[in-house]
Amino acid sequence: MKNPNSAHPNRITVPVRTDEQPTGTPAQQAFRQAILDVENLRERLRDLRAEQAEARRRYWQQVGPAAAAVVAARRDLFPALEEALLLGYFSRLEEQQITEVILGNARALEDRFGEDEGEIIRKYAPHGRGPGAQFDKQPNETKAEAAPEFIPDPTLPPHEQAAQAARARRKTKAQRQQEAAAQAARADQQQLESNAKTIYRQLARQHHPDLERDPEKQAARTALMQRITEAYEADDLYTLLQLLAESGPADAEADDVLARYTRALLQQQTQLKQQMNELKYGPNGFVTGSGRKQELELRQLKRDLRAEAEYVQHIGRMISEAAGLREVLRQLAAEGLTSI
Repeated sequence: MKNPNSAHPNRITVPVRTDEQPTGTPAQQAFRQAILDVENLRERLRDLRAEQAEARRRYWQQVGPAAAAVVAARRDLFPALEEALLLGYFSRLEEQQITEVILGNARALEDRFGEDEGEIIRKYAPHGRGPGAQFDKQPNETKAEAAPEFIPDPTLPPHEQAAQAARARRKTKAQRQQEAAAQAARADQQQLESNAKTIYRQLARQHHPDLERDPEKQAARTALMQRITEAYEADDLYTLLQLLAESGPADAEADDVLARYTRALLQQQTQLKQQMNELKYGPNGFVTGSGRKQELELRQLKRDLRAEAEYVQHIGRMISEAAGLREVLRQLAAEGLTSI
């Protein structure tokens, strides 16, 4: 919907709650409440995004160097592991273990640090499949059902955009169907929001000056009709809907139009709540605030990352020799692990 307040393009003036008795039909009241709820959610979402951006900045400022050390150490594992597969020294079972270690290492780099390791995963995942494969289509899945090209959020740092893309490549068919259904619902809502002509006709039938004989009331209708026409010519659906909701007694058709847009607004509320939950609890969410507990957690995370970098570097030195790599494989098998 277009914003009627051109001076503040990101803000929409909304009705204010008062102690007055609600006016208008139930459909008009429901629409006004839905508008208010959507704008309140938008305001909360804007605030949350700002808090998350600040938390993300602090987070990477503190742990970025330690994370970079882990990434470098893990990437240094690939040459020795790939060379081992060419030696012909290891058994078929050990070669399978080495392949699993390569894949596990690549997926850790993608999932945890946002590095793009698609080339390694496609090279070693069986038949280009597996959780990290780029082509994750079921055998009976048609070309039309394949996942659409994923476009990461450009507002995120590059490493987080890469992590988003990696997760998108591993979405299941069911997840893609759910997203397609949500996209269809959004398309229906956008179609409603783009249709100002229906609302204009409703308002014109209700407020046209020719329908009033009293000169004073006719002048008021003329001014109102001018507002309606200006909003329609500007394709300002928000103002048209507000005028419809604020009108006097409406006919059944006008109430039906408001009811349809109220349902669209309720759907929009659900989407906004989902976005807020994703920001708070999703894979890219960051705990906001600057309390003592968060500072302690960040310090512990940096210690963990430094310890991981040292451990991976130790593993790298071991696997540079065939005997050391065999010992690493034995230890992993004993602990029931497939990757470092």
